[in-house]
Amino acid sequence: MTLELPVVESIDDAALAARLQHLLDHKTKPLGALGRLEALGLRLGLILGSEAPAFSAPQMLVCAGDHGLAARGVSAYPSDVTWQMVENFLAGGAAISVLARQHGLALTVVDCGVRHDFALAGPREGLRILKIAPGTADASAGPAMSIAQCREAIANGMALVRELPGNALLLGEMGIGNTSAASLLLARLAGQDIDACTGSGTGLDAAGLARKRGLLREVLALHADAGTPLTALAAFGGFEIATLVGAVLQAAEERRVIVVDGFIASAAVLVAQALRPHVAQRCVAAHESAEPGHRLLLEALGLEPLLKLDLRLGEGSGAALAWPLLDSACRILRE
Repeated sequence: MTLELPVVESIDDAALAARLQHLLDHKTKPLGALGRLEALGLRLGLILGSEAPAFSAPQMLVCAGDHGLAARGVSAYPSDVTWQMVENFLAGGAAISVLARQHGLALTVVDCGVRHDFALAGPREGLRILKIAPGTADASAGPAMSIAQCREAIANGMALVRELPGNALLLGEMGIGNTSAASLLLARLAGQDIDACTGSGTGLDAAGLARKRGLLREVLALHADAGTPLTALAAFGGFEIATLVGAVLQAAEERRVIVVDGFIASAAVLVAQALRPHVAQRCVAAHESAEPGHRLLLEALGLEPLLKLDLRLGEGSGAALAWPLLDSACRILRE
């Protein structure tokens, strides 16, 4: 299939930035006394193109998919945990379910390629089935997905965001093995050493981490010719990351605020930024996770995280935890 990517123009606006700074400087406080909250407010004002920014219908989007590489032991958990966690999201029992309820975030969970047939239970509120295939292929034996599958997943993400209301998109994901995909994308697209990009994910011990790093070096070598954003994404996976890439591109075109969760969500933004260089202007990094490659990824995107809580859960949990800071920054400007 052909894929027409959204147009993402620069949001640089010196006049608006000056007006926003003037507003911040003339609040009833010493200059700069609210520290980074002021910089956040200015950034949100620029993204939304307003001197009185306000959020409407914020959307938490959690994309899920399985990875063929997981069969090689890159995770401390089996692939079945992916579909079990999706069921937990839908039942309202996961961390992101609690945090979304707490902060009034509409939660949409997307089956992008989970090895489970959710349709057997019938339609369920909050679940979208946009499955490309029941999991990607094993990237240590060939590309995780075809270019056609990659484009289809990106197109799915774009179409989904077009259907969602609001002016803020919070990114989340679920997929056993997806820290490996994120590490591979970071190494290839940002030119980083794979060992520095790779952590223990869901909790590998030292021996498991050494095996994971060795395997990822082999995968990188196997796909040495996958140098463009799309070929790298297809080579390393996964369907949930590719769907998030499309979601980010569409949200960026629509000038929504994009709240980036952890390592895997940031990897999706890295691919989107490689495709459309102004994407990161619309992004706010919620936190720096405990995964060691996340700091490198944020540096590659030029983003400074709001929080550092040693989170390594995913699901969009860090984005939800940071959300009140974004709301407060807007209210300080507006009120």
